[in-house]
Amino acid sequence: MFFKRTARNTAKGKATARAKAQASAQAAAAGGKAEPVSLVAALKHSRNEPEGEVAIFAAGCFWGVQQKFDQVSGVLASEVGYIGGELDRPTYREVCEGDTGHAEAVRLVFDPQQTNYRTLLRHFFALHDPTQLNRQGPDTGRQYRSAIFHTSQDQRHAAEEFISASEASGRFAKPIVTEIIAAPTWWRAEAYHQKYFAKQKQAHQPDFEIGSLRQSQTKG
Repeated sequence: MFFKRTARNTAKGKATARAKAQASAQAAAAGGKAEPVSLVAALKHSRNEPEGEVAIFAAGCFWGVQQKFDQVSGVLASEVGYIGGELDRPTYREVCEGDTGHAEAVRLVFDPQQTNYRTLLRHFFALHDPTQLNRQGPDTGRQYRSAIFHTSQDQRHAAEEFISASEASGRFAKPIVTEIIAAPTWWRAEAYHQKYFAKQKQAHQPDFEIGSLRQSQTKG
């Protein structure tokens, strides 16, 4: 589902700004800095997490992207964070300002016996518009870029082949601008952002265009 500019989506864009401003303020009040998980993304975190293969995708605002990947069979764990920038321990506010070079992204741990990387790629390209450069819908800036951060050469080859096949099929009317990059240091986002929509379920009903935060702010 790709973003189309309408009066409804313009209103949602304003809701996006309000929600993100609130998130920035709450994250700052909670301590501000990204949690210190400065491990190479391909490595298993020291804290408890299931055994599996790691995949990292950037597809716009990470709140909705995490929610969608959590529904994929075979995904054992997920977290949102920042990757691909120059600053150590970036804050959400710093990333939103667009000066750190980081992308908002989702880090997945999946069981290769239950699903495979190509299946995750299929979901990735279905849940955002990979032809939009440095934006998803009204969310603009390098932090919202479309990117695949591969954790192995097998993943890199799979991503390259998937993009080539998609472009050859004519599935997208415009060229795919998704970056394919070896995963550098992963910075786990502030606790406030983890499973954001699940936490907000009592207060809000999520209504978003995939890849870009679209929350209605309607009381549940």
